[in-house]
Amino acid sequence: MTEDTSSHEVLIITGMSGAGRSTVGNALEDLGWYVVDNLPPQMLRPLVELAGRAGSTLPKIAAVVDVRGGKLFSDLEQAVVSLRESASVRVLFLEATDAALVRRFEQVRRPHPLQGDGTLLDGIGAERQRMLSMRESSDMIIDTSDLNIHQLATTISETFATAQTPGLHLTLLSFGFKYGLPADADLVADMRFLPNPFWVPELRGLTGLDSEVSNYVLTQEGAEEFIDSYSHALEPVFAGYQRENKRHATIAIGCTGGKHRSVAVVEKLAGILRRQPGVAVSIKHRDLGRE
Repeated sequence: MTEDTSSHEVLIITGMSGAGRSTVGNALEDLGWYVVDNLPPQMLRPLVELAGRAGSTLPKIAAVVDVRGGKLFSDLEQAVVSLRESASVRVLFLEATDAALVRRFEQVRRPHPLQGDGTLLDGIGAERQRMLSMRESSDMIIDTSDLNIHQLATTISETFATAQTPGLHLTLLSFGFKYGLPADADLVADMRFLPNPFWVPELRGLTGLDSEVSNYVLTQEGAEEFIDSYSHALEPVFAGYQRENKRHATIAIGCTGGKHRSVAVVEKLAGILRRQPGVAVSIKHRDLGRE
């Protein structure tokens, strides 16, 4: 049975070693692409066919194919021609000047894959010659000579993001200070300025997910004011995160035990932040159920 691959996007990333292929792969993963690094050209068709069997699970595939594949790399052009007959295929070529590539290799103190017994420039020159035909047939060429990793990631995001792609994946995390601060929190807010439902007998056994506790917490003096002000204060933060290509962030909301106040506030704040464009919000209650 032949798999339908016509609805799948396939991006082949190639180009000069040291020009930023890993950075591009990471940026695409953040955009929801399925990325495979250092794939032999002969494995491109099996990969695309596998995506066809997976259906909508793998709608966008990116494969990094380069000279690390040795003699296998010479089959890339023919593999691309063959794939274009049945799938939507684009080729992204990354290049940089000799000076930029030499600087990057010296920083990481690794030899060029084609250097052999020669110099670093010998390896770069050999790769340019081998890549010449592939460069000419590529759909997109990005010169990364003057781009740092953040600027390159931003360029990829702007090029390949869709209207449905969130610019920021935000996790709202409730927690209890008595169990320690979350190590991965980017921002922390403290709800211990609100009265603790723990001291209300009929609420003690409930959690912030119960309407009785939520109503109690959110109607306390200062609760709604804090939530409104905090949500507005986060707007320029989120915009800055996206400008700096920070795609994932965690905001931790704490109270004493992580059961009542922080849980109720996280649930309320999530509803507000989900209305912000370009932000995908998920919720995690770290310490719920520990008491």
